[in-house]
Amino acid sequence: MWQYIARENIALPSLYYAHQRQVVARRGLLVPVTPLTPPKDGEQIETRTVRFRTVGDITCTCPVESPAASAHDIVIETLAAEVSERGATRMDDKTSEASMEKRKKDGYF
Repeated sequence: MWQYIARENIALPSLYYAHQRQVVARRGLLVPVTPLTPPKDGEQIETRTVRFRTVGDITCTCPVESPAASAHDIVIETLAAEVSERGATRMDDKTSEASMEKRKKDGYF
């Protein structure tokens, strides 16, 4: 998909590209600091260069640390990635071992 976006020079929201954002490290993810996702007691707020691989509900979608500032940069980055797009960004998958199964039963999928 990113190769197509780069080739066709398709404009996307800046959220998909590298930008500075306040985050906290939580369970191996970078959680954006927002009114809906505030830091928990003892968490250190950091400003990092991140981008969102996917865009969804802010309460369950996390950014990844990335300097990728263009679609071409993202193509290069994803070719070298060892974690899936979803695996690096979904904090709702980290709430328990059965998070995904619970959402299936609740009709999320």
